[in-house]
Amino acid sequence: MRGILSWGGYLPHRRLDRRTITGIAGKGGGKGTRTVASYDEDAVTLGVAAARLALRHAPASPASLWFATTDPPYLDKTNATTVHAALRLDREAPAYDAVGSVRSAAGALRAALASDGPALVVAGDLRGGLPGGADESAGGDGGAALLVGGEEAGPVLAELLGAASVTEEFTDRWRVPGEAASRLWEERFGETRYTALGAEALKLALARAGVGADAVGALAVAGLHARAATAVAARSGVPAERVVDRLDASVGSTGAAQPGLLLAGALEDAVTGPAGRVIVLLVLADGADAFVFRTTEALAAHPVPRPVAAQVAEGAPVAYGTFLAWRGMLPVEPPRRPEPARPSSSAAARNAAWKYGFTGSRGDDGMVRMPPSPLDDAPALMADATGTVVTFTVDKLAYSPSPPVVFAVVDFDGGGRLPIELTDVAADEVAIGGRVEPVFRRLFTADGIHNYFWKARPVRGGEA
Repeated sequence: MRGILSWGGYLPHRRLDRRTITGIAGKGGGKGTRTVASYDEDAVTLGVAAARLALRHAPASPASLWFATTDPPYLDKTNATTVHAALRLDREAPAYDAVGSVRSAAGALRAALASDGPALVVAGDLRGGLPGGADESAGGDGGAALLVGGEEAGPVLAELLGAASVTEEFTDRWRVPGEAASRLWEERFGETRYTALGAEALKLALARAGVGADAVGALAVAGLHARAATAVAARSGVPAERVVDRLDASVGSTGAAQPGLLLAGALEDAVTGPAGRVIVLLVLADGADAFVFRTTEALAAHPVPRPVAAQVAEGAPVAYGTFLAWRGMLPVEPPRRPEPARPSSSAAARNAAWKYGFTGSRGDDGMVRMPPSPLDDAPALMADATGTVVTFTVDKLAYSPSPPVVFAVVDFDGGGRLPIELTDVAADEVAIGGRVEPVFRRLFTADGIHNYFWKARPVRGGEA
């Protein structure tokens, strides 16, 4: 039996009210909100955040890693290796990219389910379009991670009963590398194609799983074509009340991360229910991929650190102008300070455990040191440690794409003190004694090199 061993879904802290778009762009907008990645987040950091949730209570360490996105921070260079380093995975665990299309996430999941050993599928995506366009409003940012494997790696929470894929070449959406927005063919064309493809893949997968549509307890339909997803669900034979909310109104369509996010939400809904619930994930992208899972009794005992539904209910607003500036759509005057220099690749390689894995050191005297001291023998893993703000400063002059910069001195639980930048927080929210947790972010980009490191953000919702 092979299936889902653990999962994690991550939504950024910021939310854009779609109604604010029309007043600036003159068109677009609509009802509801969409998630917005902060200026220091990208597809890699979104994926890392989701994967850290997936691994927090995972029964096994991944033997391989797949990273999927439509918005890779790098071409030529593998993005999955950054995720691998931030998660401190074993160096013998290979890490591969599957980038460029929404379907890459479904492909990564199929490859992981067919591989040996526990495999981690990570997806992160930032979706958008030109100001005032439909994709800008309908898109969303997020991350998702699924750890899959067999019983030898730990209790399987949802076993794979069957899967099917159908592939067809047609062009309803495309984007040339380097362009900021997709181009679309007439909407009804894509709806017609995807409705047929989705129905075909679903029928094949259910037949291979040996279950009927009436036995499906939850049907999640992912894909950028919302009308097609609705049409497929309506014609699937699955009762409407069992169709999973696509989160279009509150989160938006999160591209390559959407399949994992919707599956995570369906699994979280099933935690408190009886075992044996059939969950179907259908992905509409350049064809259709269907996965049929059945929950096991082990699911009820699986802890869920930050449920997707709880994250949907959280968040803080962001102004439309700020959103445009973060996306590079609205040029603003940079800080009157020298821009950061290109980070040193050789220095980063020498200090990879500290820079990417946030690993300090613990000496014989019991002290935790950050950065690590060469005189200490024991590593101190700080990525999962929470801490307390001892003091802080608000700097309006330091270089930042989104000033002011808030720096805090943090005492970490279990030892270790570090001056660290805070993120996902307004300056007037910071207070001495506040609780914070480390997050993996992009500090800046210089000469095309992304300088990743760790920041800290407030612990919210009582969950670290």
